[in-house]
Amino acid sequence: MTAKRWVLFFLSILVGTGLGLYYGWVVSPVEYVDTIPSSLRADYKADYCLMVAEVFESEKDVEAAARRLALLGSQPPAAIASAALDFARQNGYAPADIQLLQDLTLALQVWQP
Repeated sequence: MTAKRWVLFFLSILVGTGLGLYYGWVVSPVEYVDTIPSSLRADYKADYCLMVAEVFESEKDVEAAARRLALLGSQPPAAIASAALDFARQNGYAPADIQLLQDLTLALQVWQP
């Protein structure tokens, strides 16, 4: 009788774990909305920098680009753009995207706040 109880106990643990995982992953998964850019992974930070570079290309407003990049952390905006440029080179971004990031990095390096 005790062996049967142990089997039922472990079976109920497995069923409960399975139902919990199903509920957490399928029925009601966690959705991140309105997160701050500094919490992004490195690839998403590089994409964010690329978007800032694209906006900078059309606006030519270095101060606005620096404010946008400041959301990615406490580093200077030029360092953030430089890190994104390095990431883009290492991960095979398109030459046009690398050029945009280079232009942004150069503009931020000569910019005086």
